[in-house]
Amino acid sequence: MMKTSDGDRASCLPSGPPTASEAEIQGIFNRIAPVYDRLNDWLSLGQHRIWKMMTVKWSHARPGDRCLDLCCGSGDLAILLAEQVGSSGEVFGVDFSSAQLEIARQRSETHYPPPKISWVEANVLHLPFADNFFDAATMGYGLRNVTDIAGSLRQLHRVLKPGATAAILDFHHPSNSLVRGFQQWCLQAIVVPVATANGLEDEYAYITPSLEKFPPGPQQIQLAREAGFAHATHYPLAGGMMGVLVVTKGQR
Repeated sequence: MMKTSDGDRASCLPSGPPTASEAEIQGIFNRIAPVYDRLNDWLSLGQHRIWKMMTVKWSHARPGDRCLDLCCGSGDLAILLAEQVGSSGEVFGVDFSSAQLEIARQRSETHYPPPKISWVEANVLHLPFADNFFDAATMGYGLRNVTDIAGSLRQLHRVLKPGATAAILDFHHPSNSLVRGFQQWCLQAIVVPVATANGLEDEYAYITPSLEKFPPGPQQIQLAREAGFAHATHYPLAGGMMGVLVVTKGQR
């Protein structure tokens, strides 16, 4: 059973073994957990912290809200959400990487006062929450890595309350050839050498193919509408190297 006290983690993976691709992605994120934040800094040239603050703002989270951060990783967005909702609100940080969740839990304990966050180990395709449960949600660098984008959007739609908004931040494959070339240079000249120095070259080799297969903004909007969202808007950032998909569930 899922524990919901602050700082608890609970195993909420679907029954039975995950598919091979899910297991592979899960293993990657467990292995890169110790250097995940450092490599995000390199990959985004230090801008990801600004983009995360924008994502929280676009989620429309308010004081007292119950919020969800999917694919929470090392906890940046969940902690920002907790600051936004204050002591009267609560945040659930969900990830299927136990190593990432442990780092997130440790990071949250260094804050004062400690943020009100429940860390939940779960698969985004099988969220262990009731329907219409959350007032707002965020997701950072997760949609590109799930094995079923449409399925994860349907799950997100299910657990949001009517009228609630979610903001989904991720890296993208720019359409502009010059920007795309710059992105590839960053990957090859900065990220891969840092990953290699940490013994994680193979783990970070997945980034380029994941960018190439990730649906562009207009396709993401279509997928969100097919998942049931009444409103969906995609905001390109950094010349199209980043983007935030903002989706709102319709009122009953």
